[in-house]
Amino acid sequence: MVARLVVLISGGGSNLEALLESLPSSGIPAKVVAVGSDTTAPGLAHALSRGLETVVVPTDAYESREAWGVALAEAIEPFEPDWIILSGFMKLLPPGFVQHFSHMVINTHPAFLPEFPGATAVKDALAAGVAHTGASVILIDEGVDSGPILAQERVPINPADTEGVLHERIKVVERALLLDVIGSLVRPVSPDQEGRERP
Repeated sequence: MVARLVVLISGGGSNLEALLESLPSSGIPAKVVAVGSDTTAPGLAHALSRGLETVVVPTDAYESREAWGVALAEAIEPFEPDWIILSGFMKLLPPGFVQHFSHMVINTHPAFLPEFPGATAVKDALAAGVAHTGASVILIDEGVDSGPILAQERVPINPADTEGVLHERIKVVERALLLDVIGSLVRPVSPDQEGRERP
């Protein structure tokens, strides 16, 4: 069985592009079936160029965040996703959406959570003067970057790093972590493997 992935983006979609390029040759039984956004994001071009369906559900078209969440869920449902991946998706999903797709929504974050949650994680790490930040992949809950951590890795901060330079280096780690997490979630565990992994 091939797992069906819907990816949500808000911007240029560089992590989406990396996923679309690496997933087919990864051996992971999963495929991206659609890409959605809260805006006419330039990153949607990565999906369109590969013949994937796209959906745009702008927040300002609805009277409340909850109403937008309902509309977004209704737009995604026809694709029958097994997993929803937030890849540079910059809107906080309302509780109704999170509950509807409970334990199905994965988010990447450019920090070693619980350090530096929120939309300015890279900037905050530089401002704090720490030696390391990181990348994390989590299951989302109703909080801000507070869900269960599925994978994470440290990324060193160099003295000459700017926000842009550091963020690009974090993205490389994010992409690898995301691919690993998808693989671990969609590959069935054989009885032999299960037996070996038990304490």
